[in-house]
Amino acid sequence: MSAAPPKSADDGSSETPKPNRKKKLILIAAPVVVLLLTVTGLWVSGILPAMLGGKKETHEAHKEKSGPPGYVDLPEMVANLNAVRKPTYIKVVVRIEVPHQEDVEKVKAAVPRLQDLFQTYLREVRPEELRGSAGTYRLREELIARANIAVAPNAVTDVLFTQMLVQ
Repeated sequence: MSAAPPKSADDGSSETPKPNRKKKLILIAAPVVVLLLTVTGLWVSGILPAMLGGKKETHEAHKEKSGPPGYVDLPEMVANLNAVRKPTYIKVVVRIEVPHQEDVEKVKAAVPRLQDLFQTYLREVRPEELRGSAGTYRLREELIARANIAVAPNAVTDVLFTQMLVQ
């Protein structure tokens, strides 16, 4: 019954390998990330809400419910722009698009308020802000925001320029 001699420190067989924490983290995190991405993809594509019993309304069905949009023509507006050197004017004729024909009369009642908000905004615009298609797009977005304020609780879906002249 002899005891085995103790192993020395320089013998490599006595060390046990330590588990690599980074590998464990990757093995756990990778499937979780893949699962989250899959669920997100299914949700965004509309498959998951349909599987869970959610109603998915198609664009065509929504169009049939709402009917054709209505339009309201505003009178011609002329405003002097915020120019430093020489006077610059804008002449604009606008058509307002509303989502329902029933809203046309309500928007017509708000035309004076619309004109006031549009004129006030146009007087603060600088001529260089209107250059190019990006300038026209920004002007349209600003006018839509002001139109929605003027006709609330109704909504304006678009502002269409029938004529625009910057001189």
